Amino acid sequence: MKITFLGHATLEIQINEYSIVVDPFISGNPSASQINLDDLKPDFILITHAHQDHTLDVEKLAKDNDSVIVSNFEIVNYFQNRGFKGHPMNHGGKWNFDFGELKYVNAIHTSTFPDGSNGGQPGGFIITANSKSVYIAGDTALTYDMKLIPLHYKLDLAILPIGDNFTMGYKDAIIASDFIKCDKILGYHFDTFGLIEIDQTKAIEDFIKAKKELIIIKPTEHLTI
Repeated sequence: MKITFLGHATLEIQINEYSIVVDPFISGNPSASQINLDDLKPDFILITHAHQDHTLDVEKLAKDNDSVIVSNFEIVNYFQNRGFKGHPMNHGGKWNFDFGELKYVNAIHTSTFPDGSNGGQPGGFIITANSKSVYIAGDTALTYDMKLIPLHYKLDLAILPIGDNFTMGYKDAIIASDFIKCDKILGYHFDTFGLIEIDQTKAIEDFIKAKKELIIIKPTEHLTI
């Protein structure tokens, strides 16, 4: 499983021959200016919630690539009404896709489209493929619901927001890593704009003190698990 960071909270995940893009926000993100949307060829687009910084480029990517949009019922219905393909899910449910198993889990946040349309309840995803499991938290606060995850999954990586203000910060992410029993964390949703700027060095140091690993990579950089 190859995971490429595309800035803010956008990811590309390559599993065998399948490309999955998560929460595409590229054209509106100056830190992702080196990324050409036309180079992305997603078979699936996963959306954690409806905010613009997670959905801005969904329609272009889906139109250009005939992608299947996967999210909660309300978000998928929103895009299906615009002529796009979708697979609706809801919290606690899982489905076996061509790339592997996907489970939709709880997140604490808000979820409204820029035009005011209902975006349902926010969520996160757990992807399991090739005997590896990755938790993508989406925008969320620290929540006790995270303690349910290790009852069913042994995570190889967790992707957590660390920018604070709109989501949990890196100190809460350390606690979250205890809840989910995963010490390898890829941080995202930070430094895109002023309200979520962090001290990256301090964040990494605090993780080390907690005997955990915080991975911070730049847009277009990747890791493989």
